[in-house]
Amino acid sequence: MKQIHTDGACRGNPGPGGWAWASGVNEFGSGAAPHTTNQRMEVHAVIEALRENPESPLEIVSDSSYVVKCFNEKWHVGWLRRGWKNSQGKPVANRDLWEELFALVLDGGRDIHFSWVKGHSGDAMNEFVDVLATEAADSQRGRHS
Repeated sequence: MKQIHTDGACRGNPGPGGWAWASGVNEFGSGAAPHTTNQRMEVHAVIEALRENPESPLEIVSDSSYVVKCFNEKWHVGWLRRGWKNSQGKPVANRDLWEELFALVLDGGRDIHFSWVKGHSGDAMNEFVDVLATEAADSQRGRHS
């Protein structure tokens, strides 16, 4: 199973942001947004990773519990059942990005697994995508291998 690490970064929250994905140090992508949030960049990183890596099965490894728990704890099931409301009855944040991601994960018939890794804990690939995302946030330019 191909493993892809993802990360998002934001300078201020909201502020200039960056996202990144990598499958090893020679296969990666990153990009930026001028006014965004960290959570939006985390979700966007996964969207871009899945767009650029259409094969299946895939393992998405992220330090974002927001992304990982959405799928592993089935938050998305409740959101859809409640008409895009969270468990407190409020509108789901970042719905536009979640809809894109759900189309790639849930509607595409792909075999995609999500794993959580603790950020800034010495995991080499998590550190690599963190550097790429932070660099994109700072420069407002992306990179691709």
